[in-house]
Amino acid sequence: MPATAPVLPVRRASMALGACALALLAACAGMSGAPGERRPLVSVSLPSTPLNEATRLRWLDRVSWGANASSDAQLSQRGLSLWMRDQLNPRAVPLPPAAQAQIDAMAISRTPLDQLVTALDAQRKAADALPDEDQKKAARQAYQQQLSNLAREAQTRFVLRALYSPNQLQEQMTWFWMNHFNVNLRKDNIRAMVGDYEENAIRPHALGKFRALLGATLHHPAMLRYLDNAQNAGNRINENYARELMELHTMGVGSGYSQADVQELARVLTGVGVSMQPLDAPPPNVRPALRADYVRKGLFEFNPNRHDYGPKTLMGEPIRSRGLAEADEALDRLARAPATARFVSRKLAVYFVSDEPPQALVERMAAAFTRSDGDIAVTLKALFESPEFAASLGHKFRDPVHYVMAGVRLAYDERVVLNVNPMLNWINRMGEPLYGHETPDGYPLNEAAWASAGQMNTRFEIARAIGANGAVLFRADDKAPLEKPAFPQLAESHAVRAMQGGLSADTREALAQAKNPQEWNTFLLASPELMRR
Repeated sequence: MPATAPVLPVRRASMALGACALALLAACAGMSGAPGERRPLVSVSLPSTPLNEATRLRWLDRVSWGANASSDAQLSQRGLSLWMRDQLNPRAVPLPPAAQAQIDAMAISRTPLDQLVTALDAQRKAADALPDEDQKKAARQAYQQQLSNLAREAQTRFVLRALYSPNQLQEQMTWFWMNHFNVNLRKDNIRAMVGDYEENAIRPHALGKFRALLGATLHHPAMLRYLDNAQNAGNRINENYARELMELHTMGVGSGYSQADVQELARVLTGVGVSMQPLDAPPPNVRPALRADYVRKGLFEFNPNRHDYGPKTLMGEPIRSRGLAEADEALDRLARAPATARFVSRKLAVYFVSDEPPQALVERMAAAFTRSDGDIAVTLKALFESPEFAASLGHKFRDPVHYVMAGVRLAYDERVVLNVNPMLNWINRMGEPLYGHETPDGYPLNEAAWASAGQMNTRFEIARAIGANGAVLFRADDKAPLEKPAFPQLAESHAVRAMQGGLSADTREALAQAKNPQEWNTFLLASPELMRR
């Protein structure tokens, strides 16, 4: 796992922890298809010769949420081509029982979204109707706590899957697309919706067809609430969603669409919204000629009373459909635009290769995207087979979420975490809380956003928390005593032993000066090499 940045050498064998921290920080600072969809397996043509240990670990660090001894054993047994085929074509594989039991116990796993949200909406209305101000305040606080609990469940489920799912690429792509089609849990009641948004709009399509993914996000109430399309009506146009749909989700800035196209797309999307009425409630009173156009699926609603039925032209071509079908026609056009193939391919290359990916690679990926009608796995096949990808291994800077996941996977391997709250807190401290980015553009994917001196100081503290006090992750009750020892035996890990040959001389010198296993763990986890994937 090479580091490209210069390192600050460690000179004295007696160097204190704080000095070692500064040396390592200075070094770091410089540095599926959709349900029911059937298609042939997507395979990759990769070298058939067995990989050495260092190269296997670099592939794991890039394709998975972080290399560890068990994933290295799996990759070694399967061989790179078969392992990558498994990753590009994920099958339903259970998580370890201790992780799956935590997920199964969650309200977001047991209660359909429409029931969760309508019950919470009734709770909110009941709180607002209370005449006593103290009672009203307490009831409103209880409502807010319920929302926060559901958001925390979604965050916990994401962490458990990222740590332990055999389908590591699917979990990586779920995070990628959640960031691409960003929603923010602080708005409205999205805390109650974000778990279902990830589970039913994003994950099933994370390696499938882009058009299906795009349609699933449009039909989800979390997106419609976040970008205000629930307020978009024929007599009160709201352009927010239409603009981001073109600028951030599909074609990208400067790709040739105009403000007039945004306005026309907003008209196409009028009436596409959210209904908080019980599912068994009668539909709204729609005039007879338009009653057949009314659509209600869960919380999603297309209300003809709010739709602009006038003629529309998008990107130089008329919209020929009617009602909700107009949105499908528009999405077809956007998903198949050449600009979308290039925009999506470049963003994938930034995520998996480098902050400034070679244009030739982007063009090859865009061609694969177009030939396959937007098949994400096929597009990734072109990326993973490329010499540019192989040359980039070990150089891509880890954002905070990747840094924490990789550290815990390496330190504790398949041992199931019982309390993810410390991990969520570490991620929050570094400025990348799950589902917490306020603007629609999602978190930045480049190194400059995450490599400040302050960020590196925080990372050293988190490396120390993982390496010296990680037992907090396995204590379900915060009041229970910590197990002894409270730290992992990292130096004994097969994966760590395999990576040591690729560590820089300065990192090896720092490790040699560690006074105890806790310091050794900390120095390794805070090293420049562990900042990159």
